[in-house]
Amino acid sequence: MIGLAAVYPLAGLVFAAIAVTSALDRTNRKRWANALFWGLFAASFLFGDRLGDFANGVLVFLMVLLAGVIGLGLGRPPASNLEERSQSARRYGNLLFVVALTIPIVTLIGSLTFKTILIGGGPLVDPAQTTLVAFALSVIVALVLARVMLRQTLPAAIQEGRRLLDLLGWAALLPQMLAALGAVFALAGLGQAVGDLAAQAIPTDNRFAAVAAYTIGMALFTAIMGNAFAAFPVLTAGIGLPLIVAKFGGDPTIMSAIGMLSGFCGTLTTPMAANFNLVPVALLGIDDRYAVIKAQLPTAIVLLMVNTVLMYALVFRS
Repeated sequence: MIGLAAVYPLAGLVFAAIAVTSALDRTNRKRWANALFWGLFAASFLFGDRLGDFANGVLVFLMVLLAGVIGLGLGRPPASNLEERSQSARRYGNLLFVVALTIPIVTLIGSLTFKTILIGGGPLVDPAQTTLVAFALSVIVALVLARVMLRQTLPAAIQEGRRLLDLLGWAALLPQMLAALGAVFALAGLGQAVGDLAAQAIPTDNRFAAVAAYTIGMALFTAIMGNAFAAFPVLTAGIGLPLIVAKFGGDPTIMSAIGMLSGFCGTLTTPMAANFNLVPVALLGIDDRYAVIKAQLPTAIVLLMVNTVLMYALVFRS
């Protein structure tokens, strides 16, 4: 059965290649810091299951020290220049979108079909991991298409990937790290603490108050943490499940879907979501560091209000 055991080594090999090419880039004065940072990240994928929880924690701590104390540098990989990319765009035109759209299309098809494929009476792909396995397959298919259609080599793909990671730096890992932090908070009982506070502040016989507390809490906690995946287990365990689902009989699927959308409203408002809100400012050379957040704030507020009303209208219709 194909599961994460097949996906993790693939990701580990990619980041190991990024680490090697970073070490070889003499244009980057911090090339060894970059190489060690991405090498440690690669090790977490390649050997994480064998290292154990403590060793993985040390590995993450070392990565934080590297990024926070030494910092990561910006190299100049031997990738295509602006003129070459312009010529490629003129030559291939809209065919360039075929490679880009391959990833979501193959991921969607795999997510819907892998669960139905059986070999020897058992599933070919782990039913709990079909989306991630399909996503990994889609990346491989896209690479093959890029090689056949655009005549791009695998080293070119690695160098372009390194160029993007150099621009993003440590912020590229924020979603994964913050999602893991949310799971840690949930295991530590933060959800129960939030639930106790909510029970004191929310009228327990008012459905709308429970819904508003959940959606607004998702947005606020996401703004603090920088990631809706970190907020979701805490707010769902503290407010969503005990009040909306257990007490008022709400639909957990609808609650979860709209709850995540409410959390994403918080993502639009916070510098903690650096990979979304600060990195674009740096890439575009905007003087105002918070320009993206200021532009998104009105939309975030309106969407949060809509999500709250939408959940109240839909979650109890079962």
